[in-house]
Amino acid sequence: MIKKLKSVMNGIFGGFFKKKKNFKIGLYGPPNGGKTTLANRICQDWLGEEMGSVSSMAHETREIQVKEQVVIKSKGKELTFNLVDTPGIATRIDYEDFLKAGMKEDEAKARAKEATKGIIDSIKWLDDMEVVVVVLDATKDPYSQVNITIIGNLQARDIPVIILANKVDLKKADIKKVEEAFPQYKVVGISAKQGTNIEDFYEELVKSA
Repeated sequence: MIKKLKSVMNGIFGGFFKKKKNFKIGLYGPPNGGKTTLANRICQDWLGEEMGSVSSMAHETREIQVKEQVVIKSKGKELTFNLVDTPGIATRIDYEDFLKAGMKEDEAKARAKEATKGIIDSIKWLDDMEVVVVVLDATKDPYSQVNITIIGNLQARDIPVIILANKVDLKKADIKKVEEAFPQYKVVGISAKQGTNIEDFYEELVKSA
């Protein structure tokens, strides 16, 4: 009986700790919102290395990037997780946009195809996330079709969400507008580039988990 009880307990707690070991936090949002800049900030702060390259060109991140076993601390609490940086979500991909950026037609079409695959993969990965951080450019209108699509997908899956109003270091940033657009979620205004209010984000991240 004791052996059986131990076996059951080991199964329960073994599964619990296994899940915790693979705790995934995903960075989601439209292109150029600052996801990879934020990923680099987190990795630099806690691992001393960058996550990936940053570019002003939309859809530069075209594949899921994962940094395993990131450990952050805030207010005496600690959280270990796998950080997942996803390609920017868009409701429409047009290879002509890449032509305008100076690419040749073949390259532009290939980039558009890669970007589309990246978006599909990002949506699929949502089912593996314990927490999702939605990174929005606070200088832009939050009531966009892509933002509503992202939030709708998250609500349907009942995934814990933190919304970051990024780029608060810019004059056009409007955190209140983001808060009004998504009042059901906690909104934290930050500058991933400058590190502004990044500690507030870490605190919310630890609490949400």
